[in-house]
Amino acid sequence: MTPSPRVAVVGGGPAGLMAAEVLSGAGLAVDLYERMPSLGRKFLMAGRGGLNLTHSEPLERFFDRYGPAAARLKPLIEAFPPGALIAWAEGLGQTTFVGSSGRVFPQALKASPLLRAWLRRLADQGVRFHLRCRWTDWTPEGRLALLDGQGDAIAVEADAVILALGGASWPRLGSDGGWAQPLAAADVELSPFRPANCGFLVPWSETFRDRFAGQPLKALAARIGAQESRGELVITRTGVEGGAVYALSAALRDAIEREGRAILGLDLRPDLPADRLLARLARTPEGQSAANRLRKAGLTPLEINLLREAHGLVLPADPAALATMIKTTSLTLVAPAPIARAISTAGGIRLEAVDEDLMLKARPGVFVAGEMLDWEAPTGGYLLQACFATGAAAARGVLKRLEQSNP
Repeated sequence: MTPSPRVAVVGGGPAGLMAAEVLSGAGLAVDLYERMPSLGRKFLMAGRGGLNLTHSEPLERFFDRYGPAAARLKPLIEAFPPGALIAWAEGLGQTTFVGSSGRVFPQALKASPLLRAWLRRLADQGVRFHLRCRWTDWTPEGRLALLDGQGDAIAVEADAVILALGGASWPRLGSDGGWAQPLAAADVELSPFRPANCGFLVPWSETFRDRFAGQPLKALAARIGAQESRGELVITRTGVEGGAVYALSAALRDAIEREGRAILGLDLRPDLPADRLLARLARTPEGQSAANRLRKAGLTPLEINLLREAHGLVLPADPAALATMIKTTSLTLVAPAPIARAISTAGGIRLEAVDEDLMLKARPGVFVAGEMLDWEAPTGGYLLQACFATGAAAARGVLKRLEQSNP
């Protein structure tokens, strides 16, 4: 009896685990190698905020979230769309719900129950896990070269390989981008890593930084050019973080690369029309200071001092001028926060370097998935959706190649 083809999957995040599930479900022998002591570490970290699996918006708008990579990712996500991801999670006993923002979450609001059920399924399907095994290169004979936890070299021979090693953010969780060097040496086309869904540096005054670091600005609107997002902005000692800025991070980062800075526009009261805001400010009797007028209009000390950071310590007492500042203040961002703290990364393997099945053109028989590929998307479920979808697509590519070579 001819043995089943053996496939090596390198990387134990969502893309690698999904690839292992598709392959083992098709009857192939799968060995999964992970450099960390446990699987899905970044997945578990994502789950600390509620595990936003995907988004419920129509697919036409969904695809727009992937920017320049949308055309390449569209057929892959269509083959494993949000509905399929939801059904998959519920098949693991994790019912889901749609939040008020349209985001899709498991009822447990964390990743650990889903991951435990998933790993049980994979083990039942015969997937063999090899932890503390770091991929380094290929041997001269073309085998995978890995180092185990003791630093001993391992050479792995497989009929096909899927690399799902993540991007370059959160290196302490296992994705440090170290795979770029051996792939570049193998003539794989790469784009430089850049932070995505990241915070930004702002040159705060010492007084503002020491007083307000760690405090959030809630329910504001942020914008750059025609792009706008709603949400929370958190003041850090070095700048700003939070969902409102993460959603604009690609445009902000690109503006900094072009011009050396980016201007982040803020509306501190986006749901309050300008005329009503002006009327509220004008109720305060004449002669009151700007700070008193702003406090009585409901602004917090953080918001008042943010206006001072943007417009100077002495604010005008004129209600109309204050209303304009509240609705149209801005911050100057001078750099993205370090890539190690970014939620995700842009850059990596250029989409032109892989075929329609995500096989490396420079290395036939080696497929790639997840954040290794050069695409980016905002938070909100789009990141995980594409990781799952590309993992499944790479696995389908392996099945197709093996069927063609061994009909």
